Amino acid sequence: MKVNRKNNHPKKTGFPESVKQQFQKFQNHFEIQFNNPTLLYQAFTHSSYVNEHRRKFFTDNERLEFLGDAVLELSVSQYLFQQYEVMSEGQLTKLRAAIVCEPSLVVFANELGFGKYVLLGKGEELTGGRERPALLADVFEAFIGALYLDQGLEVVVSFLEKIVFPKIEVGAFSHVMDYKSQLQEVIQQKNNGTLSYEIVEEKGPAHNRTFVSRVILNTKELGVGIGRSKKEAEQQAARLAILAIKDQEQEE
Repeated sequence: MKVNRKNNHPKKTGFPESVKQQFQKFQNHFEIQFNNPTLLYQAFTHSSYVNEHRRKFFTDNERLEFLGDAVLELSVSQYLFQQYEVMSEGQLTKLRAAIVCEPSLVVFANELGFGKYVLLGKGEELTGGRERPALLADVFEAFIGALYLDQGLEVVVSFLEKIVFPKIEVGAFSHVMDYKSQLQEVIQQKNNGTLSYEIVEEKGPAHNRTFVSRVILNTKELGVGIGRSKKEAEQQAARLAILAIKDQEQEE
């Protein structure tokens, strides 16, 4: 009888054991366990790695990046819509764009240490691929796409609540947010009186000046902000005033 020896040694497919161990450490570190770990591996697989391992049928992260981009925009849009009730559509769009743009995604990826997990080809590795901004931004989006496919939108939002949303709250994107206009809207809705700003202190040498501003409603101080310019200090004062008003409303 003729024996078919082709199937005696099946071709190995999938990611090597070293990759699986690497991403098990990743999951342990971030306290996220994927139901389908292959999605996680793919999220960190650069096309250069695929090109060097064609026989193993690896898939790069470009499709997951496409999905993650949409999931990230939706998640951030929902958060902003719920959190900033007085923002206009134009303001919301501008803020969202600042949060999901490449430089911001690179910051998120670097803070998470994603660069060290990326699967790269040797050439890309030698030319500094792990620090390449576009690559890091793509990996962050691909991870969001993989997490969404594996565990759904709720888990994605929980992840963003730890990594992205707190930065919005502390004013990391204040350069695109007009807190003074937002505060004015809040006060007008309540018919509470007149807002005014005053610089109460200037500190430091002329080339490195710091300003302290406070915002006052009638005669009541609502917030005090610090900035490198009078305008920045006023914006920070308005931001803190908005947070104080929200905290007061929650207590009531």
